[in-house]
Amino acid sequence: MSWQDSFAKALLASDPVCPEGIFSSNGADPASRFAVYRNNVHSSLINALADGYPVIRQLVGDEFFQAMAGVYVQAFPPTSPVLNEYGSDFASFIQGFAPASSLPYLADMARLECLRVRAYHAADTPALDQQTVIANLQHQSSLGNLCLQLHPSLATLNSAYAVVALWAAHQTESSLSTLNPLHAQRALVLRNGLEVEVFSVDIGSVAFINSLNNGWPLEMAVACALDAAAEFDLHKCLALLIGHGAITHLHTEKKVQP
Repeated sequence: MSWQDSFAKALLASDPVCPEGIFSSNGADPASRFAVYRNNVHSSLINALADGYPVIRQLVGDEFFQAMAGVYVQAFPPTSPVLNEYGSDFASFIQGFAPASSLPYLADMARLECLRVRAYHAADTPALDQQTVIANLQHQSSLGNLCLQLHPSLATLNSAYAVVALWAAHQTESSLSTLNPLHAQRALVLRNGLEVEVFSVDIGSVAFINSLNNGWPLEMAVACALDAAAEFDLHKCLALLIGHGAITHLHTEKKVQP
């Protein structure tokens, strides 16, 4: 193990031992100086998690969040110099974190908040003008082969819990007393301009949107949506995508010649 690796390991170790080879040019105690630096690293990573997962922090309280995030920081050090990418597996950690087991929806809420962070930092791909999309859909001779490319920020989440309602309730002064968190919901997350939006959608819309994101043409995406939910409303789903600037390109699928 290199000296740099030993230093990094010591920064996040549960036992705050100063690594060998550390010295202070002004004669101060190296261990105390290292402890200050170590504490600053821990605090910055915990604060980064608090910024990315504000609803998680509200749900469990500041003290619990600080303790849980501290355990996570020691177990999962950063793998990227980009701080906003830190915590991408925080939801999986929460799912296995025994002290949080009384809140079974907590991990999915973390997944939703992670999607919001990713959406905010996604590429700035301009959306097609709404009238352009509508005109193409109305005048395309073969809609079945039409492919709709969606904005890079767009993602979906299937949850057994009411994550959208819970998230929305924490954006206002709404009361949580009448909210049933055990009601399944599906979320659509996308950035419209500079604002990251969260919508509750049906399972058919999730199947449709995921199919489009996989590059499937419209006809196949609709078939997949109807398999997931016979009551899937194509017009309602397209209106949502068009109205919130989620479509960036339209092109016809190229058929492979035998």
